[in-house]
Amino acid sequence: MQRNERLRQAEGLMYEHFGYSSFRSAQQTLILSLLEGRDVLGIMPTGAGKSMCYQIPALMLPGITLVISPLISLMQDQVRALKAAGIAGAYLNSSLTYRQYLKALDNARKGMYKIIYVAPERLETEEFLRFACSVPISLLAVDEAHCVSQWGHDFRPSYVGIASFMEKLPTRPVMAAFTATATPAVREDILSLLRLRDPEIAVTGFDRENLFFSVRRPQDKKKALLEFLGEHRGESGIVYCSTRKQVERTAAFLQENGIIAARYHAGLEEEERRQGQTDFLYDRIRVMVATNAFGMGIDKQNVSFVVHYNMPKNMEAYYQEAGRAGRDGSKAQCLLLYGPGDVHTAQFLIDHTAEESGDSPEMAERRKRMEYKKLDQMKEYCFTSSCLRQYILGYFGESAGDHCDGCSNCRRSALVKDIAAMGTGKPAQQVKRIEKTERTLYEMLRSVRMDFAQRAGLPPELIFTDMTLQVMASQRPQNEYEMMQIPGVSPVKYQQYGKTFLRVIQRNSHRRSGVE
Repeated sequence: MQRNERLRQAEGLMYEHFGYSSFRSAQQTLILSLLEGRDVLGIMPTGAGKSMCYQIPALMLPGITLVISPLISLMQDQVRALKAAGIAGAYLNSSLTYRQYLKALDNARKGMYKIIYVAPERLETEEFLRFACSVPISLLAVDEAHCVSQWGHDFRPSYVGIASFMEKLPTRPVMAAFTATATPAVREDILSLLRLRDPEIAVTGFDRENLFFSVRRPQDKKKALLEFLGEHRGESGIVYCSTRKQVERTAAFLQENGIIAARYHAGLEEEERRQGQTDFLYDRIRVMVATNAFGMGIDKQNVSFVVHYNMPKNMEAYYQEAGRAGRDGSKAQCLLLYGPGDVHTAQFLIDHTAEESGDSPEMAERRKRMEYKKLDQMKEYCFTSSCLRQYILGYFGESAGDHCDGCSNCRRSALVKDIAAMGTGKPAQQVKRIEKTERTLYEMLRSVRMDFAQRAGLPPELIFTDMTLQVMASQRPQNEYEMMQIPGVSPVKYQQYGKTFLRVIQRNSHRRSGVE
């Protein structure tokens, strides 16, 4: 099959299942490389469509695609999303009973699944290895690949064993590795420890233009948090705290002030963590207060804000956590509330991690020095008066302009200039709002989406994302053809849900015209 023909087939599958008509450049490069049998490494920010880079090849390749994923919740979310898109997938993890696990293996042997998600620890078991050696595995994809590196911020020792597992298979499948954040040192670790062969490397850039970054150093953090949440009432968001105790205090404070918030940290009973995450995913609870334990498993598209109540230990962790906002492309807020005590807490966590690492004294000291350097860079971010976006991108080795309209420092600078130019105390720039008529229609569509989600037992965003609903409210399609032009409306989803949304739009909107 020629490259152009492969691309047309891949684009057809993407439109059929996901409702998008063309790939981004990095997606196209990675997908075609995999289909041609070449290993790949994709370093792409959250929301850039990493999962599609292996899901589309999985549909086109003859055998099974095995996806190494770090968390149970992430696997479950991915499989749920696949099924909503009309794709057969499964996960193999400890949430299954042994009978369910054996049934899933049997179904896989019969060719019922194209994509199977497993944790890296599963690869170490003899039973799974026997299964893997008995079925055709065409592609092995490693999600959150930075976990293989001790210099990354989510090191998982079992990731190091992935390369050894590959060598035990009768035939080596093509391999794909993906991560959202990787410094040059981590990137080199991924290449060497996963033993990628002559890989196609795609780095799409770390900039997330839809995210607005701001840093505040308030006298009263609690008051600042309440004010911010008041401005974003009704929206979904995460409030990250550095310790379990701070999570408890912050969640209790919000609840005392009338904000329904769930809490999440590793010290809670598993059932409470599971229920809180489910309620957040299904929009039954809008605010989640959590430590970084509420991390990589978050595959929620409509997070409108991420607040860091405490400064993280390093920029990698900060940017990955902040990047959980606006995954569907919608505008989203990333606020960091800095306090002097944050530095001491971060230092304590760095020291404690070094002591508990089990590394040699020399290695532990080396890691600690590097983490302290990263902490200094994180603190510098909190005090810089320059462009915050420029600082972030520069940390990851990318250049950026001196000014953007997407951070508090640049917005403040522009406001000062406006006031000076006008000679008054009134700013010339105003934050853009969705028109009132669009907002009314948008809320109607969200209500319809929630009805579908509750009946189907799905998170609302798996019906349509917030971004898709916003485009519907703005463009107001009046027939099937126009509806099918909305990004995210696939033929599968149009048949399931789109007709109902179209009727709501037809009944409750009017065409824009020259006299409107």
